[in-house]
Amino acid sequence: MQHTTRIPPAKITGAKGALIKWMIEKKLGKVPTAVGVYWHHPKVLFASFGLGGKVQKWDACDESLKSFAHMAVASLVGCTWCLDFHYFEARNKGLDVEKAREIPRWREADVFTALERDVLEYAEAMSQTPPTVTDELVDRLHAELGPPAVVELTSVIAFANMSTRGNVALGIESDGFAATCGLKPLAQRPGVASAS
Repeated sequence: MQHTTRIPPAKITGAKGALIKWMIEKKLGKVPTAVGVYWHHPKVLFASFGLGGKVQKWDACDESLKSFAHMAVASLVGCTWCLDFHYFEARNKGLDVEKAREIPRWREADVFTALERDVLEYAEAMSQTPPTVTDELVDRLHAELGPPAVVELTSVIAFANMSTRGNVALGIESDGFAATCGLKPLAQRPGVASAS
């Protein structure tokens, strides 16, 4: 997939660079464009990898809910990279790819449970400026998930905002991971023209 980032990707070099490329290619098959962009400042790249790795190890909240929440943030913010990657990861993790595919138009889709809809609404409400989270919404999530899961979900959504907004600002777009494994194209967010 060909696109232009706002900061041209750097050549990934050195022993750390070789190790990073090897690890990522082993896991994903190719090195995402984002890695080259962030390679301009390896400390930022490694800190982001470290935080992302820690976020992935949290286990108080259902993996599907966290993945769907990240995708909802990505759809709202316009991060095609995160949407594509999390759709691809949903397949790899055995999550419901039909639901993942519908995240951009979750309000119109009839495939989500009431809890999933609350999670998607929460992700969008947290991502507004200023946030539009209501007591009622948090009360419903608290009743369904319990305090540890709500705290974890909130932190996952905050991390999603950090990564999606950084990607959009730097012009980092989809690397086509979902398409390479034959997944149907993501549903389009209402009122958003296709990027193709």
